Amino acid sequence: MIRRLLNRSRAAVSTQPAELVSGRALIWLIASFALLLVPQWDRLPIWLMASCAVLAGWRWLAQSGRVRLPGRWMRTGIMLVLVAVYIATVQGRFTVETAASFFVLAVGLKWLETRSVRDFYVLFFILVYLATVNFLFHQEIHWSVINLVGVALLLVGLQVVNAPDIPGAMKSGWRRLGMMLVKTLPIVVLLFVFFPRMAPLWSVPLVSGEARTGISDTMTPGDISSLAQSSERAFRVTFGGEIPAYRDRYWRGLILDRLVGDTWQQGFGQPFRRPGRVAVDGGVGELETDQYDVLMEPTDQTWAFALEDSAAVSDNVKRTDEGLFRFDRPADTAVRYRMELLNDGTSGTLAAGPESTRRYLQLPSSGNPRARSYGEELSARYDDPRAIVQQLLSRFREQEYFYTLRPPAMPDNGIDTLLFDVKRGFCAHYAGATTFVLRAAGIPARIVVGYQGGEPGADGEYLIVRQYDAHAWVEAWLPGEGWARVDPTAAIAPQRIEFGLREAVAEEGSFLENDWTSPQRYGDMAVLQWASLQLDRMNYHWQRWVVGYQGQSQMDLMSRLPGGIGMRELGYITAGIVGVALLLAGLITAWQYRRVESRDPYGRVVSRWHRLCDRSGVPVRYGETPSQLAARLSAAKPAVAGTATAFARMVNKHYYGREPDAGSQGELNKMKRLLATMKRQADRPSTSPSKG
Repeated sequence: MIRRLLNRSRAAVSTQPAELVSGRALIWLIASFALLLVPQWDRLPIWLMASCAVLAGWRWLAQSGRVRLPGRWMRTGIMLVLVAVYIATVQGRFTVETAASFFVLAVGLKWLETRSVRDFYVLFFILVYLATVNFLFHQEIHWSVINLVGVALLLVGLQVVNAPDIPGAMKSGWRRLGMMLVKTLPIVVLLFVFFPRMAPLWSVPLVSGEARTGISDTMTPGDISSLAQSSERAFRVTFGGEIPAYRDRYWRGLILDRLVGDTWQQGFGQPFRRPGRVAVDGGVGELETDQYDVLMEPTDQTWAFALEDSAAVSDNVKRTDEGLFRFDRPADTAVRYRMELLNDGTSGTLAAGPESTRRYLQLPSSGNPRARSYGEELSARYDDPRAIVQQLLSRFREQEYFYTLRPPAMPDNGIDTLLFDVKRGFCAHYAGATTFVLRAAGIPARIVVGYQGGEPGADGEYLIVRQYDAHAWVEAWLPGEGWARVDPTAAIAPQRIEFGLREAVAEEGSFLENDWTSPQRYGDMAVLQWASLQLDRMNYHWQRWVVGYQGQSQMDLMSRLPGGIGMRELGYITAGIVGVALLLAGLITAWQYRRVESRDPYGRVVSRWHRLCDRSGVPVRYGETPSQLAARLSAAKPAVAGTATAFARMVNKHYYGREPDAGSQGELNKMKRLLATMKRQADRPSTSPSKG
C-alpha cells in the first residue's frame, strides 16, 4: 500500500507541467530565426526555407491557440519526410554547405517541440550557433550587422522570458543591451587589436562542392559570355603608385593549351594537395610605388590573378614556370596577397623558351578543316611569325567580325563556322579560333584566361574587377620576343579593351540583361552608383582591417608602435587589459550598488538589518528570502523572534506586496522602529534557566 502511494506521488510529480514559454518571448525567438536565415537565402534550397517558415509559423499558431502542436508520432513522421527530402537533394554530397543546411533543418524541426522555458534556452543557444555558422559564408559588414541584430533579438527575448510580467520589459531590455554595449565595446576593441593572433595548430578547409561564380579550368565557347552576365566581385586591387591604363589591365590567371572537341583544357592536371588553409593576410606594410595589393574573393581554386611582368612579394603565392601564380591550397575564403611590377621583361609571359612550347603546337587529328587550311596557307605565304600574326589580326579588323554576348550556336566545326560563316562571337570564341589558326601555321600558341579591366572604387582608392571583366586572349611564341600577347578582341572590338564591356555591347543592349538587381546595370543612375561604391568601400576596409586582421597584419601594426612590441609583450598587454577590465567592472558595480542604495531608504534599512544579522552570527546567504533569514536569526537569538518576523513581513510587503500603503513614509518609520527594537533585543545577554 505504502509503495503504491509512493509510486502515485512520484508519477504526479513527474507529470507536473513545466513552465510554458510566454508568447512575448517566443515572438523574439521567431524574429531572430527569420533574421538569421536572411544571410543564407542564396545558399539554402527553396524547399528548406519554406519548411522552416511553415514550422516556425506552426509553432506561433499553436501559441495563439489556433492549432495544436503535433504529438510524438506525427513529429517523427514529419522529421523522416524532411530528412528524406534532404537526402534526395544532397545526392550523397557531404560538404560544408550540406552540413550547414542539415543544421538549419534541425533548427526548423526544433520548433515543433519548443514548449517550456527550458526548450527556449536550448533554442536560444542553437540560434547563437547559427549566427556563427553564417560567418562561414558571408563576412561582409552588412551581413555581420544582420547577424549581430539577430543575436540582440535573442538577448531581448532572454530578458523577456525571465521577467515576462514587468511593465516596459522590452524597452528596459533594449536599454540594458545598449548600456552593455557601451561598457564592453572599448574592451572588445582593445582585445581585438592586442590579443595575440597565433596560427592554429591545424585547420580544415572550407572548400565545398558548391559552384562559385568565376572562371574555371576549362573553356567552352559561351562559358565566358555567360559569366559576363554577372556583376559579382572577382577581386579588388590597391596600387602603391599610378594605376595602369585600362588597356594594360590584363590579369592573368591560368593557361589552357589542350583542345578536346570544342573545349579547351589545361594540359597538366593540378597536383594533389593535403587539406589546409590559405594564409589570408599576405602583404603588410606600406605599399611601394611599384607594388599592388589584391584582395580576392573566394574561388575554391588555387590560382591567383596578377598583371604581366609581376613578381610575388607576399609568401602566400608562388610563381609557376608559365609566369602564373598559385596558392598552396584552394582559396576558400577571401585572400589578400601582394605583387610587384617589374616592368623589365624578366618575368610573366617572357619566362618560357622554345624547348617548352612543343605542347603548344598540338591540334586534334581532325575537325575544322578550313581553319586548318587557312593556317597552313599563312605559313606558306609568310616566313616571319610576326607577319602571320599581323595578317590574322588584320583579317579581324578589316572584315565584318562582330563582338557579341549573343553568339549563335556553332555545334559542328565551330571554329570554321566562326571564322568563315557567322563571324559573330565573344572573346572565348575568337581566342580559341586564333590559337587554332596559329598552331596550324606552326606558331606555338596558348589561351590565357583571366580578367581585363577594372573600374575605380569610391574616390578612385582602388580598382574593382568584376566577373563581367572575365576575358580570354592568346599568347604566341615569337622568336626573339618570347611569349607575346595576341588579343583578337582588341582588333574586333577595341572599345572592350579601352573602356570595358559596357561600351563594347552598348548598341546590342546585352550588358547585364539577365541581372536586373545589379546596380552596375544602371550606369546612368549616379545616386545608385555612388551608394553602391560607398557600400563596397566599407566592405573593402572591413575585409582588410577587421576580417583580414591576422598574425602578419597584427605584427606589422605592432612594429609601428614605440618599443618594438612582440608576441610576449602582446601577451602581457592582453593580461593587463583583462585585469584592468575586471577591476573597473568591480568598481563600477560597487559604485552603482551604493548609488542605488543611497536612493532607496528602504534598501538602507534592509542593509542595516543584514549587518545586524552578520554581527549576530547569522550571515546572509545568496538567494535567501527575508522570511528565511528572519527564521535563522530567531533560532540564533530567540529574543528577537517576534520582531524579526514582523520586520521580514514588512520587507516582503514593500518589495513584493501590492497594498495601497506600500512605500509610504509611515511604513518606513515603522521598519526603522522595528530595527531599533531588534538591535536592543539582540544586545541583551541571553539567560538560561537555573537548575534545581
